[in-house]
Amino acid sequence: MSPDQPPAARRAEVTRGTKETQIEVRLDLDGTGKAMFDTPVGFLNHMLDLFARHALVDLEVRAAGDTEVDLHHTVEDIGICLGQALDKALGDKAGIQRFAWAAVPMDEALAEVALDISGRAVLGYRVAFPGERVGEFETELVEEFLAGFVNHAKVTLHVRVPYGTNDHHIAEAIFKGLALAVRQAVARNPRITGAPSTKGVI
Repeated sequence: MSPDQPPAARRAEVTRGTKETQIEVRLDLDGTGKAMFDTPVGFLNHMLDLFARHALVDLEVRAAGDTEVDLHHTVEDIGICLGQALDKALGDKAGIQRFAWAAVPMDEALAEVALDISGRAVLGYRVAFPGERVGEFETELVEEFLAGFVNHAKVTLHVRVPYGTNDHHIAEAIFKGLALAVRQAVARNPRITGAPSTKGVI
């Protein structure tokens, strides 16, 4: 790409339809934090709104699922689709920063997040929620969402919460940390040419 050419758009649309869920995700990595959600999982909508705002991505999510069973399938499949959208929007990953980390306080809770856009799906998760639910949202679904995201974005993600007593605050710190890490890792660095790897490809 010559200096006079604008950078290629980094956008993606993903749809997923199963007997359990119907998901649509639109993602623009070079957005401004605009978000739109139409899903039956209110707490996840709140977390994704935080994610979009702090990652500075534009994000639309529409979802329907078998929430009469529980929220598991819908939450997991939204994570899957967001991961697929990130991978698709990044293309060959040329010129990206690749590595990022963030430590985010949310009142009494602290979340530490480290991200490598590595092409390898690995989730390190060291989080203990004091409670089982935030409203109708089971706190174990945070890990399920992240696992779906990691496996389909093909990234390495480590999340650790060394302390925190409020379940809402813990989840919010995690999603804000993920947002900041994604924002940094997908950023273009003019000093990096090609894929940021000694292999020449990610």
